[in-house]
Amino acid sequence: MAMISRRKNRYPVSPALGQYLYRFDRLRNIPRIYEDLTRFAGSMPYEDPSGKETLWLTVFYDPEHMRELRPKLTKIYTELKVSGHDTHHEHLQVDRIDFGEFGNSRPFRIRITNLYNDNSDYFYVKHSDASRIYGLELEHILSPNRINYLINEETLIEEHIAGVPGDKFLKDYLNEPELNRVRIAKEFTKFNERCFIRLLGDMRSVNYIVEVTPDFEEVQYRVRPIDFDQQSYEGRGKTYLAYRFDSNRTVTRLAFEVLNRRSIQQYVAEEHAQMRQRAKVERTRLKALLGLMSREELAPREHVARLALDLSKYHHDDVYRDCKTMGELTATHVSHMLEI
Repeated sequence: MAMISRRKNRYPVSPALGQYLYRFDRLRNIPRIYEDLTRFAGSMPYEDPSGKETLWLTVFYDPEHMRELRPKLTKIYTELKVSGHDTHHEHLQVDRIDFGEFGNSRPFRIRITNLYNDNSDYFYVKHSDASRIYGLELEHILSPNRINYLINEETLIEEHIAGVPGDKFLKDYLNEPELNRVRIAKEFTKFNERCFIRLLGDMRSVNYIVEVTPDFEEVQYRVRPIDFDQQSYEGRGKTYLAYRFDSNRTVTRLAFEVLNRRSIQQYVAEEHAQMRQRAKVERTRLKALLGLMSREELAPREHVARLALDLSKYHHDDVYRDCKTMGELTATHVSHMLEI
């Protein structure tokens, strides 16, 4: 049976969440452009640099419609990158627009090219969804990664997260002789723990990237999620454990081969300590976020009941049984696992 077989429901951004986003400068007066992007005139499969078809479609627009889209998209890009301080966009070109019909958020990927030096960058335009926004915020607060995104009503803008796609890394990099097997096993162990603590589900290999950073002696790795649609949504506890997905089987096997139980426990304890410190530093923001989350409907009630039961069994603790929302479960899980 597939771990996740259905597309999740989309939940609107509540007024209370909107106030939180305004307070922390996520809410901006950017063009509400998502619906405009859906009016494309044609499309063709996007091929990666090796010529292989992907799940993305490159879409095309009538010339008049594209003339309307370009200044809006370049304005959004400068708002995302420099908070709108640079009002001159003439050197920015909308080079390509791709559409991902496969995702819960049905994203558009915008390629922007600087005409002065031909350097290209990307950002994403998505349909706003409350549970995804909670996922982005939890990543920003509790992980070692900073997340840059903006929202205006139904339009959600996300910065591109650069790295090697997880499925490509496992296929093309994992068996390379120069790979530091212990370091990638350590990082995957910590990544799995981060996602489980804050209940981010569906971390199949296509939903994360691997940052590869040469250091003065060795190479450092960091695994980062790029899909937050399944934040605190699914009812089965195993969907929040990255190592339980078939697509991660090779790196899971590697971790158990090169790490003994004591090493795994050490890396898990390290991640708990680091997350606990981040939670203390961002205590006010985290409390506000989890308080909002606890009062909102982010999943069907049967999902909440089943996950509460699964977490109770996993931790041998009844503290989850009285939780009525996914937000309450998330807040309780973070508090319980980080001892805060």
